[in-house]
Amino acid sequence: MAFTKKNEEAVSPVIGVILMVAITVILAAVIAAFVFGMAGNIQKTKVVAATVSKISSTQINVVYQGGQDASSFSYANIVTTPVATTFTNATVTNQTVTVANPAVLGNSVGSITQLYNTASGGYSGRTEVVVTGIFSDGTNQVILDTTV
Repeated sequence: MAFTKKNEEAVSPVIGVILMVAITVILAAVIAAFVFGMAGNIQKTKVVAATVSKISSTQINVVYQGGQDASSFSYANIVTTPVATTFTNATVTNQTVTVANPAVLGNSVGSITQLYNTASGGYSGRTEVVVTGIFSDGTNQVILDTTV
């Protein structure tokens, strides 16, 4: 009776080596990212809030609510679609709104900016409101993006 030796070795040693190499490469990439500062460019998200309410078909109010990073909040730009024609707040009255001169929200907690659209249709339909906060360190961040 002739016995043949079966090869019991399968592909598992090859798969094991490939997995070890892959883990080593991933680990090296993560360490290199921290050593060379690639992960240091991530900007910290600021925590401030604003709310918006539609008062009538021609007026929307935006209120600054404050937050954890209120001390570094300078002001906010407000853009609506359809576009506001004028706005009023504590420092500005009936300022014409343009792309280069957006409506502004103050940095005092509770400050209100009233946006008016007296054009045909006004704010009678859905209105998109985007409030972008400008901070004292030169960064900016969208703090409100909603539809009313």
